[in-house]
Parts: sequence; structure tokens; C-alpha cells
Amino acid sequence: MSSIAPVLRGARIANSVAFGLQGFFFAVVLTELPQQKDKFGLSDELIVGSVVLVSLLAAVGSLTAERLALRWSSRAALRIGLLLITITGTATAFAPNTAVLLGCLGGYGIAVGIVDASQTMQAVFIQHGYGQFILTSFYAAWSAGSIAGALFVSGCEALDVTLRETLLGAAGIVLVVGLVLGPRLLGPQEAEAGPAEEPADVETVALRAYFVFGIAIALVFAVDLAVGNWSALYLTEDLLASSATAALALAAYQGTSLVARLTGDVLVRRFGPRRVARTAAAAGVVGLAIVIAAPNPVVAIIGFLIAGVGIPVIAPLCFSEAGQLTSGRALDAMIARLNLFNYAGTLLGGGVVGAVAAGFGHRVGFVIPLVFAAAVIGLARVFHSRPEGDKHPTSSSEHAVLD
Repeated sequence: MSSIAPVLRGARIANSVAFGLQGFFFAVVLTELPQQKDKFGLSDELIVGSVVLVSLLAAVGSLTAERLALRWSSRAALRIGLLLITITGTATAFAPNTAVLLGCLGGYGIAVGIVDASQTMQAVFIQHGYGQFILTSFYAAWSAGSIAGALFVSGCEALDVTLRETLLGAAGIVLVVGLVLGPRLLGPQEAEAGPAEEPADVETVALRAYFVFGIAIALVFAVDLAVGNWSALYLTEDLLASSATAALALAAYQGTSLVARLTGDVLVRRFGPRRVARTAAAAGVVGLAIVIAAPNPVVAIIGFLIAGVGIPVIAPLCFSEAGQLTSGRALDAMIARLNLFNYAGTLLGGGVVGAVAAGFGHRVGFVIPLVFAAAVIGLARVFHSRPEGDKHPTSSSEHAVLD
């Protein structure tokens, strides 16, 4: 272990930065949407359609990551994905019309899927090397990167930097940092080499556990996107808050999300994945119940803050637990396919909640994510009950779902 420890430490730093780069550029793309709307005269419906397009093509990218990882390695897949983000980001900066812009965003969606899946593969392999739960820290890096991306755009706007220059600058950062740190990721000898060397379908692992983890991932990402998409509109349209106050809802949620992800590893190692998952989902239920019952914007913001303490911790827990079902290159395939539930969740959070909100108001719309969070409490029985520091083989005595 001592000989590989420096490799693992270097890979952990590099993969954390990759998560940060993904969050950084994603935040840049989202926060630049108003400028793109003004430049090309985009309608709100077209913007929503673009978000759906990115989500659908990200699923294609996740499956592409599986093929790349099986052919070469998860490191190669991740480096290719980061390069594609740079290319599509640059192309977006030079898009001359709406059609080309949508094509570029579609290409970006594929790149997002490749990076999402491959960086999670790397994270699970690195965690295996460490022998303890560390996956939440990678998602904390994503949160930090998204905050940095939003601040980057804010600074560019304050300095009157053009939309094109902002996108080119962000793409350049991804390119340079990705090229520098890419070689430090785990290669096939440190990652994919393992007992399950040959590609394997998910049918070769515990299917019940696999699908329960996938459903939990879909539900928590649906909650996460619902907060991102509809929290500000809820405060402005239902609770009559100002735009400045409404923006604090997402800020509160993201702020506590970052804190939760920074502390999640320690809590899982101390109390075990099952207890943390149940407590996190319960915090989401309590927070969203406060949001729904809120008589004014301040109470609603407090609700979003509480929800942020729990919901964002659950997805890394799911990937971590699923990572114990197999190993080697079979793990690459399983993570890529499990990642598809991520995009199913984004469509649920954006589509279903939006449809209910459009018909009955945003207050009623937030009942849907509350139900999703409550469902995760029941699904938490699939997680191991022991802290991550204890060795626990996947068996019927350890995984409740396999009883």
C-alpha cells in the first residue's frame, strides 16, 4: 500500500479537480443563458428544450464513456470528455446562429455525460484504493467548482467581458488544467485491473441492489434539479419575494450542500452508509415540508437550507455502495449505466415538477420532490449498516436488499 499511496493521492487530487472543472463549466453555461437569450432572441420554451436536449445527449455520453473505458480506461475516457468540453465550449463561443448554438449545446451534452460517468468510475476506483469512504469529497469539489463558475461569469460581467471571451476563457481553463492533471489519474493497471477483467453486463451483479441504487439516484437528482429550476420562481410568484431575495433560496441550498459534502465522508465512516442515507433523506423531507408550508420567503429559504444539508449527500453514497457489487472493467460498465439514472432524474425534476407547478402553482409542485425524498428513506435499507472502515463483503447478511 505504501508504494501506491502517492499514486492514489495524486489521482484523488486530479479527479477532484476534474469534478471541479465539470461544475465550473456547467455553471458558466447556465449563468450565461440570459446573455445567449438576448444574443439569439431565444424563447423560454427553446431554453427549456435546450436543457432537455443536453440531458438526453448526456445519457448518450454516459454510454459512450462505457465504451471508451472498456476499450482503453476510465482515465482515457475522462481526458477525452474534458477535451470535448473545451471543443464544444469554444464552438459555442463562435456560434453564428441558433441552429449552430443548439448543435454545440448538444455536443456539450455528450461531453457532460462522458465526464460524469468516467470521473465517477475514477472516484470509485480511488476509494477502493483508500479502503474507506471518500466519495462525497469529489462531489464537494463539483459544488466548489460550480460556485467558482458563477463567480467567474459575475466577474466577467462586471468587467464588461464579452460573452465570447467569457466562454473562451472558461474553455481555456478546462483545457489547460485538464492537460496538466490528466496524467495523474489512475491508469488501467491501477484502476481497471481487478478480478472482473472482462466486460460484464449489469445482469452479472446483484440486480435488485443495482436498480434500487439507480432509482435513489434518479430521485435525489430530481429533487436537486427541482430546487435549482423552480426555487426562485416559487419565491417570486407564490411568495411575492424580490428577485434578489429569491436568488438566496438556491444560494442557501448550494451553500449547505457544499458543507454537507465536505463533512459527508467523516459521517459515513463513523455512522455507516445506511444511517447517513436515511438521515440525509429525512433532512430533505423536513426542509421541503417547510418550503411547502412557508408563509413568507424567509421561512422558505430556511427550508431550502435544511434540504441542502441532506439531499446532495445521497448520490455519492449510491455510487459508492454500487461500486462494491463488482470490480475491474465490469465496474466501468456498471457505473456508466448507473449514471443514466442521473439524467432520468433531471428530466423528472424539470418536467414533472414543472408540469405540476404550471397547473397548480409552485407550492404544490414542491410536493413532488418531497415525495421523492420520502421514498429515498425507504430505499435506504439497501445500504450497508456498518461504517465504511469495517470490511464488509457483499452478501445476504450485509445487504438488506439481498435478504
